[in-house]
Amino acid sequence: MKAKRILLKLSGETLSSGTTPVDCDGVAKIATEIKSAITSNTELAIVVGAGNIWRGANKNIDRVPADKMGMLATVINAFAISQTLNTYGLKSVVLSASPVTGFCEVFSQERADYYLSKKYIVVFAGGTGNPFFTTDTTAALRAAEIKADIVLKATQVDGIYTDDPKKNSSAKKYDKISYVEAIDKKLKIMDITAFQICMENKIPIYVFDFHKKGNLKKVLKDNKKIGTLVY
Repeated sequence: MKAKRILLKLSGETLSSGTTPVDCDGVAKIATEIKSAITSNTELAIVVGAGNIWRGANKNIDRVPADKMGMLATVINAFAISQTLNTYGLKSVVLSASPVTGFCEVFSQERADYYLSKKYIVVFAGGTGNPFFTTDTTAALRAAEIKADIVLKATQVDGIYTDDPKKNSSAKKYDKISYVEAIDKKLKIMDITAFQICMENKIPIYVFDFHKKGNLKKVLKDNKKIGTLVY
């Protein structure tokens, strides 16, 4: 893949062992995959979800405070990724949508551009800073702001299918699909707002299985077509 500036969207579950919300071995695997995949020209930003820590509103907590809790949880995940990347010899910094005084810097487009140009891996935290938006939307928004060449959507399946391949063995995989078709078919790999932001800013989305060892390298270095391109 010839893309230089890349936005990688990770789910919070990528960091989890299933029993431990933030598992050191899980985060180390993320760092290992990234280190093996990037080149000296790569400018990488990351948006991470919070599903490993917090799943959102319930009967006792309304949507707005629940979303704020989720945004705070992404800061924890971002720190785990950033500090592990640093341990692996990769320069990394966390930028949060909202001030988290004493912990990380506040996001701005200029600050992100500066760090990316200096080859820091920038981990965006705190969502968009507002409730009612998913981290998929955050990824699309940040990608547009930093003028990313592509959004890499890391999942547990090897692309987008006509149906859930785990439930329907007859589901067919798309090699390519347009934004409009993805929206019309209500494919839930990303939310509609995220698709629309990427469509309006002409940022392609590549959906692939991040959990299979070496797949990020196959996408970035080896130019292997192992997922689904949304364009």
